[in-house]
Amino acid sequence: MVKYCSYEVVVMSQGNKIFVDARGIACPGPITELVKAYRNAKNGDLIEVWATDAGFEPDIKAWIQRTGNQLVELRKDPDKIVAVIRVTAKK
Repeated sequence: MVKYCSYEVVVMSQGNKIFVDARGIACPGPITELVKAYRNAKNGDLIEVWATDAGFEPDIKAWIQRTGNQLVELRKDPDKIVAVIRVTAKK
């Protein structure tokens, strides 16, 4: 496991899982942090983003639509919004 900045990268058998903890960051911060993680990701990687900003939910849906990546999961926990994205659109 390698930890850098606000990301945690876990090596898995089929790609990496990148965790982005963007809790407490106001819009557009969570999407900005997602984009930073996405730049270092490869097709097949999973990016899990935790955010508390209510604007994150519509923002992530728009980002998925614009980029063509796959939204695996989007849920509201009592203390955060969790989005899991599979990177599928890197060229």
